[in-house]
Amino acid sequence: MLILERIVHNTIWGGPKISQYTGVEGNTIGHLYSLYCRKGISNVILNGTCKGKCLNDVFPSFKADFNLSQYEFFPLTLALTEACQNLSIQVHPNDEAANKLEHRARGKRESWYFIEAPQSGTIINGCTCSNETEEQLMIHKGQFMEMADTLPVKVGDYVFVEPGTLHAITAGSLVFEIEEGADFTYRFYDYDRVDEHGNKRELHIAKATSALDIKLKSKVMTYGQDEIKEKTYSTKLIKGIEQYVNKSNTLECFTLVIGTLNSEGIQVPAGSTIILWPGEILETHQVELAFVSKMREDYL
Repeated sequence: MLILERIVHNTIWGGPKISQYTGVEGNTIGHLYSLYCRKGISNVILNGTCKGKCLNDVFPSFKADFNLSQYEFFPLTLALTEACQNLSIQVHPNDEAANKLEHRARGKRESWYFIEAPQSGTIINGCTCSNETEEQLMIHKGQFMEMADTLPVKVGDYVFVEPGTLHAITAGSLVFEIEEGADFTYRFYDYDRVDEHGNKRELHIAKATSALDIKLKSKVMTYGQDEIKEKTYSTKLIKGIEQYVNKSNTLECFTLVIGTLNSEGIQVPAGSTIILWPGEILETHQVELAFVSKMREDYL
């Protein structure tokens, strides 16, 4: 197993809620990455023979064992995400659009589990426009708020965002986020916010328009006993068990959200992910809420 050190990521729309996980005060924390694997930034491994190394440096040594050779980086990103402000109105490309716009094989799918619900009771999801003509007119006029539809959500809800869906989590939300490890986010509108230097963040109107599918809208689901399967990955909710065993044939990512966990003599804090090899066991009797995420074996 690999126990990963968390990464704190401050953002223009972040807030103070994730400080309860880090123990360090901060009013602009947007992400607490429990699994992030890119060149230049990646979780440090805290245990075993790879202790002190970055996941990004170690992943090439084992990815072929799990049919992951086609991925340059670990294919999932996991994080606690707080929106103290509304996130930008945005869209992610599907595989076809990613190939066309970025010359990459895969786009970006993502899911949210709501630990705290947004203040408005809704997130942005889907389009109000009913046809391409109306879509183009709204985009031309910059009517992105009018174009954005909403979806009611509450604590405990799960929402999957299909690539091509107009979307954004809104102020007050605290979510556990599961997403494919792709960095393609195209912004239509960012509320004219400015950074500490007084600069507005970049918008990507042309790419966002190309990636957008106005027919797509998400649905709210809730976890039962079984895992929730999306096209490329699956997740399941873990509560009130004494022990967790990876019974699959592939790597599983166990993310602790509420409670305590001790593994290999390391006190694992909330907001952390442990990557489990097939057959590996975690003692989880003090775990109140956790998630297990993995790439789907039938997709790989």
